[in-house]
Amino acid sequence: MLYSMTGYGKSVVKLPSRDITIEIKSLNSKQLDLSVRIPSVYSSIDGRIRSEIAQRIERGKVELSMRVENISAANGACVNIPVIKKYKEQIVDAANEIGATIPENWFEILLRMPEAITTEVKEVNEEEEEAIMGGVIEAIEALCKFREQEGVMLQSIFENKLTNIRELLNSVEPYEKERIEKIKARLIENLEKIKEVDYDKNRFEQELIFYIEKLDINEEKTRLDNHLKYFKETMDARQGQGKKLGFIAQELGREINTMGSKANNAELQRIVVQMKDELEQIKEQVLNVL
Repeated sequence: MLYSMTGYGKSVVKLPSRDITIEIKSLNSKQLDLSVRIPSVYSSIDGRIRSEIAQRIERGKVELSMRVENISAANGACVNIPVIKKYKEQIVDAANEIGATIPENWFEILLRMPEAITTEVKEVNEEEEEAIMGGVIEAIEALCKFREQEGVMLQSIFENKLTNIRELLNSVEPYEKERIEKIKARLIENLEKIKEVDYDKNRFEQELIFYIEKLDINEEKTRLDNHLKYFKETMDARQGQGKKLGFIAQELGREINTMGSKANNAELQRIVVQMKDELEQIKEQVLNVL
């Protein structure tokens, strides 16, 4: 089963004096690239948060943020009167100096100024820490669920693209036989033009066989078919197959390119181009697979 590296999770921890919103999001990355942004008062659990994420999320660019919203006066929130007085003095002086009208709604304006309201943060106790860690785990689980849902969508896309490539591969055979006959006919036609020239017919037949063998794409078709099967088997295996799928996609591309170089037929070349288009869409999406 596939899991995407793209995901989002959120949880809200409700404490008696504050609400804590925890958000975690992830994008694709070659390894685990972790960023944790939390208020300094909770720095004591930073290590636990990182450890929890590392255990549950194998790979991806992961960012966790925590936002605290105080909801009661018990938090020690108070108006910083000395700061507000200083702001008022400065605003009056500035208004007089530039001839501006002194505002009437003093209180509303002053309360918006930086540090006009201060909050005394209490020391975090063990019970609060455990509640926050529970919220972190909940957010991580929501992220993993999101990744699973995205993985189902990716698997559906891959299965569709693999089916399209296989159908295109099956449509190659009629053109493959036709191009060999055309090559033979063209060679014989050109030889007829120089029939007065003496040449070794046995040697010519050997060279013709060698040339046609070089244009043969049966091996490429067989390997391409095997790679398509292997890609499907890998998708259905355990999670964490993203890098492996990337390698298989490269091998698919190699066989398709070789078929294109040997095509020597307009219709066959067109099929190869369509295969490449389907494969490019697989390669784009496989970067998001865990």
